[in-house]
Formats: sequence, C-alpha cells, structure tokens
Amino acid sequence: MNTPELLKKHLEFTGGKVVTRFPPEPNGYIHIGHAKSIRFNFTLAAEYGGVTYLRYDDTNPEKETVEYINSIRDNVKWLGYEPWKVTYASDNFDFIYNCAVELIKKDKAYVDEQTKAEMEAYRKEGRPSPYRNRPIEESLKMFDGMR
Repeated sequence: MNTPELLKKHLEFTGGKVVTRFPPEPNGYIHIGHAKSIRFNFTLAAEYGGVTYLRYDDTNPEKETVEYINSIRDNVKWLGYEPWKVTYASDNFDFIYNCAVELIKKDKAYVDEQTKAEMEAYRKEGRPSPYRNRPIEESLKMFDGMR
C-alpha cells in the first residue's frame, strides 16, 4: 500500500498529471498489438495533460539490436506520437539490483535454482521451493555472481 509520504512524492514529481509508458522489448518489429498500446498510452496521457515515456525493456541483450530500437522509434513517430522521454530498463539496473539485495538481506527473497518444470511441479503441489530457506549470505553471494 502506498504511504502518504510516497503519494506526496509521486504528486510532486508528476504535478498530478497522468504519466504513462510504452515499454517494448527491442527484439523484433512491433505489431498491431503494440500499435494499440502506443495509441492508448500516448492518447490517455495527452488527454489529461500528461506525458508518455518510450521505455525500452532492454533486459535481453542477446536478442536486441539497434535496428529494432530505431524501428520502434520510427513507428511511434509514424503513428503520430512523440515520447516525452526515451529511457531503457537498464538505466535503473543498479537501483533494481540494490532493491533485490535489500530484500534478500531482509529474508524476503532468495536465489532459486529450480528448473522451470520443477517450479511448476512444486507450485502445482503447493510445496515451497527447496531453496526457500537457503542462508541469506549464500543467496547474496549467488545473486552477486548472477550480476
């Protein structure tokens, strides 16, 4: 739940205006579903005097290229929209990483080594991960190695 302090900070940052974002992954060309999202986000923000970020979800560098980044930008413009600001998910990597470290330190998160099939089976059976009670220091070391 948002605290009064967080809501105040949010209102100070946004000026009470609507702020939206279009977050494509630059790993392919956009399609009609993207166009729908672009129209919705840019139009909604504009109707309420707000702004829209074009925020590339660049978290899979093996599949992402400048060609797709440029194509997405060009298509947003072709549809008649201009982003207020262009950002990348990786711009916030250190912040997000540090938040995860804090969660691990508070024993609210851990590194899980199950395969996808194992996770699905454990969830279906309602069993907790065998790594759930892994020592905090071990999860922190492993998480740092993942970085």
